[in-house]
Amino acid sequence: MTDDYATGDTFFAVWTPLGFRVRVTHSYWELITTIKHPIMAGRELDVQTALQYPEQVRQSRSDPAVYLFYRPERPGRWICAVAKRLNGEGFLITTYPTDAIKEGVPIWPR
Repeated sequence: MTDDYATGDTFFAVWTPLGFRVRVTHSYWELITTIKHPIMAGRELDVQTALQYPEQVRQSRSDPAVYLFYRPERPGRWICAVAKRLNGEGFLITTYPTDAIKEGVPIWPR
């Protein structure tokens, strides 16, 4: 993440049902919503809800420290929030709407 992550420029931080907190800075949220996935601009509450109250969580096959949190948006559509957990703390990698849940190890619900 960027240096401002460590300096307290937190845009939001929420606890997940997996027992770790996920944070995102103002500048990184801007990167997500202007470069990576502009469709997510203004949808920070949807992302927070997906992280706090996911219907499903999958662990990435390529990186076991990465988790994909899925919350239904409407029938056949999901909000996916991708977070990485390092040293007990998590940070948001990206978020996007999707019509498919990616393969991975099911983590939640247990």
